[in-house]
Amino acid sequence: MSLTTGPAASGAAVTKTTPEGAGAGRRPRRRPLGRHTLHGWLFSTPFLALFGLFMLFPIVATLLMSFTDFGARNVTRPLEAQFVGLDNYTHLFEDDRFLTALFNTAYFVVVGVPLTLVLGLLVALLLNNGIDRARTFFRVGFYAPVVTTIVAVAVVWRFVLDPSDGLVAGLGAELGVQVPDFLGSPTWAMPSLIVMAVWRNLGTVMVLFIAGLQAVPTEVREAARLDGAGTWQELRRITVPLLRPTLLYAAVITTIGYLNVFEEPFVMTQGGPSDATLTVSLDMYREGFNFFHMGYASAMAYVLFVVIMGITVLQLRLLKDNTR
Repeated sequence: MSLTTGPAASGAAVTKTTPEGAGAGRRPRRRPLGRHTLHGWLFSTPFLALFGLFMLFPIVATLLMSFTDFGARNVTRPLEAQFVGLDNYTHLFEDDRFLTALFNTAYFVVVGVPLTLVLGLLVALLLNNGIDRARTFFRVGFYAPVVTTIVAVAVVWRFVLDPSDGLVAGLGAELGVQVPDFLGSPTWAMPSLIVMAVWRNLGTVMVLFIAGLQAVPTEVREAARLDGAGTWQELRRITVPLLRPTLLYAAVITTIGYLNVFEEPFVMTQGGPSDATLTVSLDMYREGFNFFHMGYASAMAYVLFVVIMGITVLQLRLLKDNTR
């Protein structure tokens, strides 16, 4: 029997120490592209191919087209389109019809977005707190126009606003009030479309605000009530500030949707009467698909894109600091 001595016999662990700071400045080695990463790219390839073909390529092609005189003759011979520089863009702001469309779109947004947000918040507050019975029924009822096709909505609203046999005209006749031709009057056509758009998009904003209201801590409201805060003070000082992230999102998506307004004037008024409901998207459609001024319509699309980006950035800057 032999005896062994030393660290192995005593069971002491032998550790290798390195000088302090040794290797601290070394950059970590990059791990090679693993099998899982390759599988991820492989599964993403169909989506990337479809996105590049049907989204990225048309976006780049439209940008290039906006600097050319691309027209009907170039549909089969696209390489023969002539480069015109910024002529399409400069001509836009000399075009009275485009300026009218730009003004109408701004009018639609300035009036429609605040109405949609305020009414959506009001309905959300009522459904979240004020109405206990049949709450689900009312929520579905307010959201139903969102999922209804615009053609069906247009048929209903044309019947409602018809100056001879419409619902509003019938009510006016019962009350002895002369009802104007809402869709045939340059004064009333755009407000009528705004009312229809607000009614149709109210459900989306309502759902967003209901989700935001349900995330507001009840302890904060109860503490405010114990301190003597009334309903208006609670709404102004607590509910609305805590809803700022939801308000920001609702404002951004509603503004973008209204800046791109197309279906309502296209189906209801075709831009009339006297271009009173002509919007940028509708004017773009006419120039591109009715007159085949593809280069000019592409310039319209990118002007609208810049406007949307500018307004979105402005909204994010105004509300971003308050959402933290």
